[in-house]
Amino acid sequence: MGRIGVFPPQKLVICTLLSREDLLYPVRDTLEREFGAIDYQSPLIPFDFTHYYEEEMGKELKRCFFSMETLVDPGTLAQIKIRTNGMEESFALEGKRRVNLDPGLLSLSRFVLATTKESGHRIPLRDGIWAEITLLYMKKDFQPLAWTYPDYATRTYRDILLEIRALYKEQFQTGRPIDRG
Repeated sequence: MGRIGVFPPQKLVICTLLSREDLLYPVRDTLEREFGAIDYQSPLIPFDFTHYYEEEMGKELKRCFFSMETLVDPGTLAQIKIRTNGMEESFALEGKRRVNLDPGLLSLSRFVLATTKESGHRIPLRDGIWAEITLLYMKKDFQPLAWTYPDYATRTYRDILLEIRALYKEQFQTGRPIDRG
């Protein structure tokens, strides 16, 4: 029989979709107030993989990845997703989102995204929040899976996540602070 223990802490990554570039710093400030210091911010990346968000958020969307300095208990992912949904609402205008915040957890072996959308490959967490293994780390790289969103399968996104993984690996080995929720 295996022994029950605690999960190793993981790196919180907030995958941000913006309708306007001038929202970047207000969103960053909000994330820091909610989750603590940011230790990584990607450049803005054009988001042209799908038209899914256009009706609500407009065209010429931009993606930015943020990672948080304080490691988190992976058992808090659903709670984090609920908080980011509230943040999306705070940036909305006339009932339409201008910001989409998808929290994920990065470990040495995988990248997991939280979602409110059910699918056969997703695991229910709580309160209508699901978890999806989006990328697996194998052979010194993040590998897409059959259900990985096309943007997350790109070399650009995977390279960003590799940079964040290097930060996490150093943090994990040195025992930086952990937020238990």
